[in-house]
Amino acid sequence: MTYDVAVVGAGAMGSAAARALAAAGREVVVLEQFTLGHERGGSHGATRLFRPAADDAEVAELTERARPLWRELEAESGETLLEETGGIDHGMSDASIAAFRSLHGATGLVLPAAEAAERWPGFRFETPVLYQPGSGRLYADRTVHALQVVAGRLGAEFRVQSPVRALRVHDGLVELDVPGGAVRARHVVLATGPWTPKLVHGLVPLPPFTVTQEQPRFFTPVSDELEWPSFLHHGPTSYGLYEPGSGVKVGLHATGPQVDPDQRDFQPEPERDLALLEYVEQWYPGLDPHRSTAISCLYDNTPTSDFVIDRAGPITVAAGFSGQGFKFVPLVGALVRDLVTGAAPTAARFRFQR
Repeated sequence: MTYDVAVVGAGAMGSAAARALAAAGREVVVLEQFTLGHERGGSHGATRLFRPAADDAEVAELTERARPLWRELEAESGETLLEETGGIDHGMSDASIAAFRSLHGATGLVLPAAEAAERWPGFRFETPVLYQPGSGRLYADRTVHALQVVAGRLGAEFRVQSPVRALRVHDGLVELDVPGGAVRARHVVLATGPWTPKLVHGLVPLPPFTVTQEQPRFFTPVSDELEWPSFLHHGPTSYGLYEPGSGVKVGLHATGPQVDPDQRDFQPEPERDLALLEYVEQWYPGLDPHRSTAISCLYDNTPTSDFVIDRAGPITVAAGFSGQGFKFVPLVGALVRDLVTGAAPTAARFRFQR
């Protein structure tokens, strides 16, 4: 059997692409090397930040393009996926604050440090705080499952334990080498995160990728009365949010050791872990640094942190989303669909610089 599209990878981006392509009438098979909802890649976990950018007009515009698509997915799946809890940025320069005011106007507020500390006593602030009411949290595992349910309802087929060992373009088709026999498709979407460079092998021009094992922690608040908006700290670059049932997740952005995604040990690196604990003790008086749980996740990033959404012939790649990509999930699905179907030029790229 020859499919219209084979999507490799059933994480957030692959599942979003499958849903969008199936909705466009394409016959889609999704090949996942592990099981659905596995914890080996970058899509697992309960929550992610939804945050309009403070000083980047392009990211701010794309975030607002994604927002109604989240609501559309919620309506299709019957699930709550995006909760607008508000979000704060602190530690920013005066220039970044000015850019924020220019970009966001009435949608964001600039609060003096003392006023912000009175409102959110779980934090320590040394600079003015930027507050965005439209920020919040996304439910990540729930999103991936919702995308798969909707995609399946639209006719997409999901195959688990189906690692793709090689790709070959032959006679206008792409042949994918998987256990049990080859799968053929007129087009392939690679949404394989940190495994992407291993699969592409020169078929699509890519910037270099760095794969790291990040190690945030869940911390227990010292009081249930404290309010925890999602947050980003610009010095050092760190992030966090409250996750119901788990505590407050805090992580130092892109500081983990480089790893092979097939050889990771899921264990925190001691020196980096100690740095996180000391950081939380310094900046978050509302959290108990002695009551926490380490977690592990993968980042795959380009040198510029630009995402890769690009097409070369019958192969489209969507990768490099770690750090801030999850908030664009349904938008990425739509952009991939447009590349595959020809609704967008094959030269179209989304935050990708060669």
